[in-house]
Amino acid sequence: MNIDMIRAAAERLEGHARRTPLLSSPFLDAIAGRRLWIKAECLQHTGSFKFRGAWSAVSALAEETRARGVVAFSSGNHAQGVALAAQAHGVQAVIVMPRDAPRVKIENTRRLGAEVVLYDRAAGEDRDALGAKLVEERSLTLIKPYDEPQVIAGQGTTGLEIAAQAAEVGVTKADVIVCCGGGGFSSGIALALEAEAPGLRVRTAEPEDFDDVARSLRSGAVERNAALTGSLCDAIVTPQPGNLTFPILKRLAGPGFAVTEDQALLAVAHAFNRLKVVAEPGGAVALAAALYNGDRISGEDVIVTISGGNVDPEVFQQALTLAAAQDRQGDAA
Repeated sequence: MNIDMIRAAAERLEGHARRTPLLSSPFLDAIAGRRLWIKAECLQHTGSFKFRGAWSAVSALAEETRARGVVAFSSGNHAQGVALAAQAHGVQAVIVMPRDAPRVKIENTRRLGAEVVLYDRAAGEDRDALGAKLVEERSLTLIKPYDEPQVIAGQGTTGLEIAAQAAEVGVTKADVIVCCGGGGFSSGIALALEAEAPGLRVRTAEPEDFDDVARSLRSGAVERNAALTGSLCDAIVTPQPGNLTFPILKRLAGPGFAVTEDQALLAVAHAFNRLKVVAEPGGAVALAAALYNGDRISGEDVIVTISGGNVDPEVFQQALTLAAAQDRQGDAA
């Protein structure tokens, strides 16, 4: 992996991916205790940054290879990104998804023309084995969700945009907090910033009890999560850091953050109330880290990603209800 691959991915994404905005709000600045800049990848095609990596990987395939179709495994955001990229290239996509994935993600993946194969991760069914079987039986090409060079390169184009947008607003030194699952997004951004904005440092954000990357960065070795399910932040729940992504993060990233589910839900509500954007809990953990861990951040500026906005209505309502209750408690005090 290198910056040249990210720049090449940016060329292939030109005219296909959105250049998402860098947003700000004085209300959020007040909570964070510094200027807070929000890279809104929830406004990307399919509602998450995953479209970038999916398009990068599908478009990089040789034409005859791509024509046989692709397969991916995902809880939803990578699924939708690959489904749309495959549809746009006129090829079949088969997506292996957990049965307990958010309903909106399963439905949207099917609506984008993909064949969805469901598995029971709670019962221990192996998605990798299912994917390998489909590759063998149907000659499909596997597009991994994060431990794949062209996927990392595509996600890294977000970092190129952050570097340019930060320069436009005069920010040359800041932590860049990135929602992190297997590390494709954060490692791609870290590589891009190393080349284009070395004063900006990536730090990962994860949900509590699923903070394998933060723990791995502390110990210096790959740490694995004890559980694979049970978090509202489903989009970024992975077993452990990727084999390709962790060495990049070990070299370039600062200490990681872990946030509670309530903090992630409150960040979802703040994103809607103050920025008028919709975030899912897993896509809001970086915002939560900036809002509720100010003592672990230095400097006048902090940049965060909102990595996805594919949230079920019930969870979104839960976030708004929690924030309203907190506001009432504050008013009563």
